[in-house]
Amino acid sequence: MVKEFDYPKFMPDGVQHLTLDHGENSWMSTSVYRMKEGEVRKFQFADQEQAFLLMYGDAEFWWNDQKERIARKTFFDQGEGTACLHVCRGTEVTVTAFAETEIMWEATENEREFSAKLYHADEISNVIVGEELCGGTCTRRVTTIIDYNNAPYSNLVIGETYTMQGSWAGYPPHGHRQPEVYYYRTDKPQGFGACFIGDEAYVIKDRSVSILLDGRTHPQVTAPGYQLYIVWMIRHLPDDPWVDRIEDPEHVWVRKAQF
Repeated sequence: MVKEFDYPKFMPDGVQHLTLDHGENSWMSTSVYRMKEGEVRKFQFADQEQAFLLMYGDAEFWWNDQKERIARKTFFDQGEGTACLHVCRGTEVTVTAFAETEIMWEATENEREFSAKLYHADEISNVIVGEELCGGTCTRRVTTIIDYNNAPYSNLVIGETYTMQGSWAGYPPHGHRQPEVYYYRTDKPQGFGACFIGDEAYVIKDRSVSILLDGRTHPQVTAPGYQLYIVWMIRHLPDDPWVDRIEDPEHVWVRKAQF
């Protein structure tokens, strides 16, 4: 059963299952694939589009009649090495690892057909936000890889957030009707933070996951001395795509406050 906040373990086959399509209304499947050097995995679904985000490692991607090898030393590179393959339903993708590699996989139903695209760092939005908010305590870097602006044919959104020590993300508290999944990595095994979902608080640990439903607000904070990397994934709803977040009116006053 999918929990709104969980600490899922890797299975013996090297897969960390986060959510299942339509499971608990998440509307999308998300998993982390940990691959060993020389390992090969194939992916193909007749009715689902797929996105493959290289979090770190060295891998070759084959799709249609194309192939490309990409490498990323660490996900704490502030998005400089971000790369993500996006394919439509029916497309077979083969991934070959040339070193230990981890890939975030996201998939959902989509009857539309579109051209596959491998997004590289130089064509991905990568911005610093929140510097002017609450004395700089909400400063973070955000990459947006796939969203309604650059892929209106997709039912998926995927991006990354890098929060600095002691900083908040998703602040002021915000929510949206569309379901979202956050996957957390810390720069040290003992690193931690806190995620607030509605009126509930949860401890963020390395490789924890939150499933955000029903429009509840979900700000989060990183402990001093540690950095937090977040993969965020949203599933558009039928005739109701995610285009922006909805901030809690009780807290929007902080945008104009002087600290």
